[in-house]
Amino acid sequence: MVEALVRQIEKFLLELGKGFMFVGTQQRVTFGNTHYYVDMVFYNKILRSYILIELKTIKLMPEAVGQLNMYLNYYAAEINDENDNPPIGLILCTDKGNVDMQYALGGLSNNIFASKYVTYMPDKEQLIAQVEAVLSSNDKTE
Repeated sequence: MVEALVRQIEKFLLELGKGFMFVGTQQRVTFGNTHYYVDMVFYNKILRSYILIELKTIKLMPEAVGQLNMYLNYYAAEINDENDNPPIGLILCTDKGNVDMQYALGGLSNNIFASKYVTYMPDKEQLIAQVEAVLSSNDKTE
């Protein structure tokens, strides 16, 4: 199931527009003798930023936020070139909750976003409408 989901998300993100480049899946991050794996990594040459994606087949838990934050810090310190912007993290999960995730995501200096995924791919018009809705809601909260 996860492999099929990865393929769908790869296809979706590659269709998002200019600048997205697929780096790979299961990208290893090592601390001491412990290996961790980022589910998917993209690079956007327009944003000059790595996009790290974690896939969760369960409800979003605070531990996942901490894990992705660790990956973002690693990429910022070890992978980014001097001209790169800070990496962006995205957690795709079956349910992101509301109040508890505001606390888990609040106050982090890294850009981490959580979103519920669906098992079908919306058409182009639906995607545009969803992106516009998110952008307009962000304008209201800032």
